[in-house]
Amino acid sequence: MSNTQKAMNGGKWITVSTAISTLFQFLQVAVLARLLDPADFGLVSVSNLIIAFFQIFSNLGFSNSIIYKQESDRNVLSTLYFLNLLVGFFIFVVIHISSPFIISFYHEPKLDRVLNLSSYYFMIAYFGQLYMFLLEKELRFKSVAMLDIAGTVIGSAVTVTLAYSGYRELSLIIGSLVTQTVKSALQIIFGRSLFRPTWSFNIKEVKDHLRFGLYNMGDGFLGFIQFNSDNIFIGGMLGVKMLGYYTIAYQLAIFPIAKLNPIILQVAYPILAKMKDNMADLKKSYLKILDFISYCNLPLLAGLFITADSVVPLIYGPGWEKTIDLIHIFVFVGIFTCLSHPLYTLVFTKGKPNLLFYLNLGTLIVKIPLVYVMGNYWGVTGIALAFLLTTAMNMIANFAIAHSIIGDFVGDFMRDVAKPIIFCLIMIGVIYTYKLFVGETGLVNTLVEVGLGGATYGLLTLAYKLSFTEIKAYRQALL
Repeated sequence: MSNTQKAMNGGKWITVSTAISTLFQFLQVAVLARLLDPADFGLVSVSNLIIAFFQIFSNLGFSNSIIYKQESDRNVLSTLYFLNLLVGFFIFVVIHISSPFIISFYHEPKLDRVLNLSSYYFMIAYFGQLYMFLLEKELRFKSVAMLDIAGTVIGSAVTVTLAYSGYRELSLIIGSLVTQTVKSALQIIFGRSLFRPTWSFNIKEVKDHLRFGLYNMGDGFLGFIQFNSDNIFIGGMLGVKMLGYYTIAYQLAIFPIAKLNPIILQVAYPILAKMKDNMADLKKSYLKILDFISYCNLPLLAGLFITADSVVPLIYGPGWEKTIDLIHIFVFVGIFTCLSHPLYTLVFTKGKPNLLFYLNLGTLIVKIPLVYVMGNYWGVTGIALAFLLTTAMNMIANFAIAHSIIGDFVGDFMRDVAKPIIFCLIMIGVIYTYKLFVGETGLVNTLVEVGLGGATYGLLTLAYKLSFTEIKAYRQALL
């Protein structure tokens, strides 16, 4: 099977996994929004923030280095495996020790049990993590998809059951631990044919991985601060309830990106790593990824922008109206973010994670003062606008780095992205006209708006982008 066929097949399985996982997670949030209040979501957001921070250090950047180096030496992999487990245990201890300081910063005693329970993530996740890297390296995306589906379905069921039983914010924490337990167990089962650890632990053998991971971790640390400085300020300055509104708005706006982009990038990186010395193919692939991402994400984000005032009350129920204005801002954050994502595959393919480190360092230097100043003047809306400005600047710098790696591509990109932008504007016009003359509230009107938007974009795509013959060819390639 060629790399292209492997990519198509991998994309099919990751798409199936993402579709099923998205459905269950979407239903989970819709149910929990009616059972929990914004403060509960705010508590979990703080916990997720802490977990995300320590995840930066947990695998020491090995995931990308294993794929980049196409590592297969059993002794090297064994050292990486045991090193991961040791780091996971160390992080578990650090979270327990540091939890009083975190609770003091947020002035929220309920965080004690939330953080202590969340810390067990690091005692679970890293038993199977290296197996996941190897499955991706070998392009075994069917196995990756199956374990992801199983974990999400079981974890979502546990979360909703516990929420109905009165566990409130703890239902989300316990549900996520169950999800990760299932995934770790299946990662080991599916990946054991690729790797069985030996009693080998030699740091000298993994020095190249450590060197590669150093910039990777630095980039991860700066990226974390950059993308989460707004959450840190909101929780500390405005309280966990306002953080709950902000979190729900952000999650809904980036929902398409969080689900669609990993399908493309997860499959693309191992494929690109195999063609890292062919610059022409890299440029061609990068443009294809940008084109595909823009066609998939832009209509979803544009549709959310015009239907947010109908969708939010329908999905989350009463009490979440404060998120609508934030969603309108985050839609543009989503657009700039999704167009920036492909650079990650490009720099890791070329073995230059240091470029991402410097990119995030520059963005961070700009973002923190903006978030602080605009947050003090305009509250949560000012923080969201600061996030938007820095994301736009990050995308511009992102494209400059891509230009330095593959040469001029902006002209081709602008020609490609012009169509989805025009299609989205027409789609927004159609939906706005319906809302103006017919209505915008209620289930029926919301479904009609979504249907009109999808039909408009789909017809324009068939007329000016893809023919039925091309769609048929893609379909046959996936079967």
